[in-house]
This record gives sequence, C-alpha cells and structure tokens, in this order.
Amino acid sequence: MGKRPGIGRVAVAAVATLTIMYVVPFPVYGAFEALEWVELPQDGSPARFLLSVLVIKVGVAVAFVLLFGLARSTLAGRWWLYAAIWWFMFAVVELGQAIGPGYSAAEAVAGIISEAIYFPLSSAAVARMLADRRIGT
Repeated sequence: MGKRPGIGRVAVAAVATLTIMYVVPFPVYGAFEALEWVELPQDGSPARFLLSVLVIKVGVAVAFVLLFGLARSTLAGRWWLYAAIWWFMFAVVELGQAIGPGYSAAEAVAGIISEAIYFPLSSAAVARMLADRRIGT
C-alpha cells in the first residue's frame, strides 16, 4: 500500500464529489418537472431549499470521500462496487420515503435515477483523485 493521499487531494476530491452530487439532480428533476411528473417545492424560499440540499450533499460527499479513502486499498480498481453499494443504500432510502407521506413515487424514481448517475461519476472521480501515485506505478 502506498502513501496516503494528502489533505489537499482529499479536499479536492470532496469538492468534486459535492459538485457532481449537487449538479446532476437538476436536469433529472427538471425533466420530471417538465413532464409534470413532479412539482417543484411551492412552500418556502427556493434559496433556502437549495441551501438545505447543499448542506445534505456536503455531508454525503465528505462521508463518501473519507470512507473511500479509508478503504481505498480494498476498493482499488473496484470503484464501481463502491458506487453500487452507495446507490443501493440511497435507492432504498428513496423507496422508503415514497412509502411515507409527502413524497411521491415519481420523486423517488427521479432520486434513484440521479443517484444512478452521480454515484458512479463520483466514485470514478474519487478513485482517480485518491489513487496511489507512487513513482513507477
């Protein structure tokens, strides 16, 4: 096992992950809204809603990167498996929310599609950014 990635590489990976996880849902939910399958939140400030989503995604992105960093020797070359584990976990959460009140099946599907895109993208990016960069490898 090579040298652990520095805090700078971890921070850049976290910012990249946050960006992917925050941006990808916009076109997915936008498409669902354009098709009138979901409605944009009507109550409260749009800025406050987007800020709440950003705070949630910060937590997920940091955990995603740190856990990958801790398990990178095990996950080396298997970023897709890491993405699949996270996607499954979040897909189950989406289904659970759809069972409860105030969250539609269409919203759950939009979330699952978004996660099917951003977890693999994030996982591939993090794997590349936190790769062992020893000379000669």
